[in-house]
Amino acid sequence: MRKISIFLCIFLFSANLFAQPSSEKPEIYFGTTQGISASMINFSPSVNQGMLLGYNGGLIFRHITEKNVGLQVELNFFQRGWKETDSIYSRRLNYIELPFMTHIYFGNKSRFFFNIGPKISYLLTENVLKNETVSSEKVQHVKSIENPFDYGICGGLGFMFRIRKNVLQLDARANYSLSDIFSNNKTDFFDSSNNINFSVNLGWLWQVK
Repeated sequence: MRKISIFLCIFLFSANLFAQPSSEKPEIYFGTTQGISASMINFSPSVNQGMLLGYNGGLIFRHITEKNVGLQVELNFFQRGWKETDSIYSRRLNYIELPFMTHIYFGNKSRFFFNIGPKISYLLTENVLKNETVSSEKVQHVKSIENPFDYGICGGLGFMFRIRKNVLQLDARANYSLSDIFSNNKTDFFDSSNNINFSVNLGWLWQVK
């Protein structure tokens, strides 16, 4: 319940900024972004693991409503998962993701920016990339993902350079899920199993207003 309350508070804060009347000339952008990600699962009890590399990419809508403040909404395909340290097992989770973020920037033609807000995701597919275990009975090896719906918070820093009506940008982002991929009832093995993800992304946007 506490995690849901945190998620809703961040969502309402971002939505409230979008609802405020604008005192500045608005700016509207559409664009695309591509990047690489490094993911793991926060298991409790812990599982020895390293970062699993993957791809992410999608569409961006950005609406600048006030001086230095705006809203950014994205629709992304995101690869997550985990790779165990002994290199005998790794699993990839493919999500469709909708971040809803507050966009804060400084500068004019060249801008530093900060994005933060809630995000929701849904698991499209999962697949085992490597499995050299022999009749493994480990829970994370034999169970399918039980909670395909994922929600959490994301945030990051970046730099953008305006080229006439176009924008080239580079940003780094962290994603932290507040939900678990496996059930966490008292009778279940894992108390937590939430996604943690970092990404570096290159984007190109067109200013339409």
